[in-house]
Amino acid sequence: MSSMSLAMRDTAAMVRRDLRHSVRFPMMAVSGILVPVVFLLLFAGVFGRALHAGIGATAGSGRYIDYLAPGILVMTAGFSAETTALKVCTDFRQGIIDRFRTMAIARAAVLAGQAVGSLTRAMISAVLVVAVAVGLGFRSSASPVAWIAAVGVFAMLAFALTWLAVAFGLQASTPAGANGLSLLVAILPFVSSAFVPTATMPAGVRWFAQNQPFTPVITALRGLLTGGPIGPSAILAAAWCTGIALAGYLWALAVYNRGPGASPAALAR
Repeated sequence: MSSMSLAMRDTAAMVRRDLRHSVRFPMMAVSGILVPVVFLLLFAGVFGRALHAGIGATAGSGRYIDYLAPGILVMTAGFSAETTALKVCTDFRQGIIDRFRTMAIARAAVLAGQAVGSLTRAMISAVLVVAVAVGLGFRSSASPVAWIAAVGVFAMLAFALTWLAVAFGLQASTPAGANGLSLLVAILPFVSSAFVPTATMPAGVRWFAQNQPFTPVITALRGLLTGGPIGPSAILAAAWCTGIALAGYLWALAVYNRGPGASPAALAR
């Protein structure tokens, strides 16, 4: 077998391990689903009518649930990444990753398996959140092509946040520290266009909300799912996600290679 085939085989084994752990310890994975669902129920069922009346024409003439659902989807990716950071930190600090370094497997497969497993969980979580949103009245006017594009945008964000979460998990000295780092990503959508349009915010907050990574992703998803304007948001979303993914990957690789077993011969595998 070629080196690429062996690496893919080892990555598949790491993905299976990650998914089996999710089944064996479901509460970690379920928390990444429950929290966005709770926010969806809270803002749609409790605050939705007041918020929609307050923002009025700024959010368009549709129902608030149609405005809200894309923002909750983005939060789903953030909370899924938080679970990944905890899992990676636990493996790293308990020495499990060091054991993998001593085995005859591709070094890249260890981190790649975590990333692919996390992306899989995020996609499953997104499907469940959309199902709850539909139950609350969310209706999409998207064509099949637009739905495929929306799935691609969400997968792109989830992939980027996954690598950032892997870096958080490797960098943190404790699971609590990993949770604290990843929580920054999970709560950043609150200061975005997820719940209200940025035009309704005070000047300083509005500038931050318009120029942070999550707003163009939310705008692109909202435009694809509800037929609203997208403008340059798709390009900005792709640029932000590419930058975050690259930064997270390089950071994770640097921390991973500083650990035991990072000899030149091992790194060359």
